[in-house]
Amino acid sequence: MNERAIVGTPQRVLVTGAAGFIGSHVAARLLADGAEVLGLDDLNPYYDPALKRARLARLLPLPGFRFVQADLADAAGIEALFASFRPHAVVHLGAQVGVRYSLVDPNAYVRSNLVGFANVAEACRHHPVEHLLFASSSSVYGANTMQPFSEAHAVDHPVSLYAATKRANELHAHAYAERFGVPSTGMRFFTVYGPWSRPDMAVWGFTEALLAGRPIPLYNHGAMRRDLTYVGDVVEAVARLLPRPPVSGGAYDGPHRSAAAFRVLNVGRGAPVGLLEIVHTLETLFARTAILELLPLQPGDVVETFADVRELLAVTGYQPSTPLAEGLGAFAGWWRSLAGRAVTKPDERI
Repeated sequence: MNERAIVGTPQRVLVTGAAGFIGSHVAARLLADGAEVLGLDDLNPYYDPALKRARLARLLPLPGFRFVQADLADAAGIEALFASFRPHAVVHLGAQVGVRYSLVDPNAYVRSNLVGFANVAEACRHHPVEHLLFASSSSVYGANTMQPFSEAHAVDHPVSLYAATKRANELHAHAYAERFGVPSTGMRFFTVYGPWSRPDMAVWGFTEALLAGRPIPLYNHGAMRRDLTYVGDVVEAVARLLPRPPVSGGAYDGPHRSAAAFRVLNVGRGAPVGLLEIVHTLETLFARTAILELLPLQPGDVVETFADVRELLAVTGYQPSTPLAEGLGAFAGWWRSLAGRAVTKPDERI
């Protein structure tokens, strides 16, 4: 895949969603690599903002980091931010997350994921950047049954609004790369987990139920597999991709090659694990026995995700490889720590 290498990490990087799970890890890595980072987040209450503030508390003392609380849907505010900071590159991770919640409050996804993305893309158009690197999702594969999921597969049948907004982001970025020369890479993340994750994610929910002695809900009667990807592997992929923007003529757009400086890449481990394996590993790490509640498949869920990561390897020379036991071990260590308990309910933890 054709690409243009920038020497080293871009000097000034805007990270949206900087108080989020992945965003806070990415911001810390870029700062360690010598970048000046402006973090943006709206600190919305989709889950407890105390967790977001705790993540920020780790970033604020670091040299080169500044934070602004702002709404992605505020076009004038985003324009002013770009005009003043003049980022060399953008890592756009800010979004309304969650597959099931998109069935409950679709307007939140329209506002953040569609309007917000449009504002970021438009700002990149008027204040040219070397690379717009943005979060997409494995959920775009939707009803696709071909395994492993490849960037060359058609992604025309999303099964949730969340997935539809992420595919819309990819198409939007492609148009801006084609018409306005905004070099863009969409990262299709596959079930990211690790320290400082979100309460609505499976590993957090399983752990919380396990330690509280409550049943762990397993949908599709537990017959589901996920390509779990450790957050440290995702951060490494982002750090390697950021100075490697695409150039014209080498990107996948569904089953066809595109002439635009645009690409989408799977960011996953390429090794699906069953829900029961996740639960059993947590049982071992916490020395507890789980109570299982087997439930039907939920609307918007897919039975299995499985990433083909050959394109990511070709571009970056890197493939996520953290074993499940090691990644869950790091999560368990964080959970036991004071930092983990400070943003949850101590009486429900070990």
